[in-house]
Amino acid sequence: MKHILVLIFLVLSAIASKIDSKKGIEVESYDITNISDEVSKKSMQRWLNEDFGLMPHKANYLLPMGYRSGGDYKSYVPTDNYKSTESEIQVSLKLYLGTNFLGFDESYYLAYSHLAFWQTYAESSPFRETNYTPEAFVEFPIKNEDSYFNLKSVKAGIAHTSNGQGSNEGVDYIDPSKNPGNRSRNINLLYTELSFQHETLLAELRLSVPLPGTANDDDNPDIMDYLGYTSIKFNYFLGEHMFTLMARGNVVTGYGAVESTYSYPLIDDAYFYTKIFCGYGESLIDYNNNITKFSIGFSFSR
Repeated sequence: MKHILVLIFLVLSAIASKIDSKKGIEVESYDITNISDEVSKKSMQRWLNEDFGLMPHKANYLLPMGYRSGGDYKSYVPTDNYKSTESEIQVSLKLYLGTNFLGFDESYYLAYSHLAFWQTYAESSPFRETNYTPEAFVEFPIKNEDSYFNLKSVKAGIAHTSNGQGSNEGVDYIDPSKNPGNRSRNINLLYTELSFQHETLLAELRLSVPLPGTANDDDNPDIMDYLGYTSIKFNYFLGEHMFTLMARGNVVTGYGAVESTYSYPLIDDAYFYTKIFCGYGESLIDYNNNITKFSIGFSFSR
């Protein structure tokens, strides 16, 4: 019960912060109207209104309840005792760097995504897996209104994803049952993405390849067999409802995944959010495990 209360508190705090952010400077207790030095006044104004220029990248969500069918998650040592029910959190932000360096009205960004799987219903409530993804990309706008599905932009980027675990190769364990195995996972990708639009239906077609020289990483040399090189994602808006459907895979091995989400606004930028995942690559540690999971909670961007 205490874990549920903590999650409810986090959700309510996030909603409250969204409400306060709409009020802007009115929620501040500082008064700068009578400051005579204009430079100092502008400096304070920037400080009071500072948002770091950060924007949502992927969906930001808190899913207190997620259930995996078919059994519990793998426990790497006997004391882990992971459950099939857990919580999931994603924070994903991007920073605009500039535009039009090449003369094509292109925009440059840095982004960071933090995805955590939290065993809130297990003893001691450990974080089972956390994935960290910094990336950099450039997006070129395309003016095309002649097709049923209009090409709107072309994106190219580089991304690194890791679970932050160190390799334990060469480590001797007195008790072999305490050896969790090598849990280090990472991948470096180059990608290009085409974005299309037909009214309220959006489509994103992506091609990803390992960064040259990193494809045979000893931690997970076969990861692309399961994640695949291509993916397609649809976003569909129907009134205030939003539906997404993503599919990715490797046509040679036949492995891949499908993910579907649904969201509906509750208040300001807080949404009811559900997610269904089926396939490989839910997280890096489970890239080669077939997982079917239903999650429900809240999102704070779409």
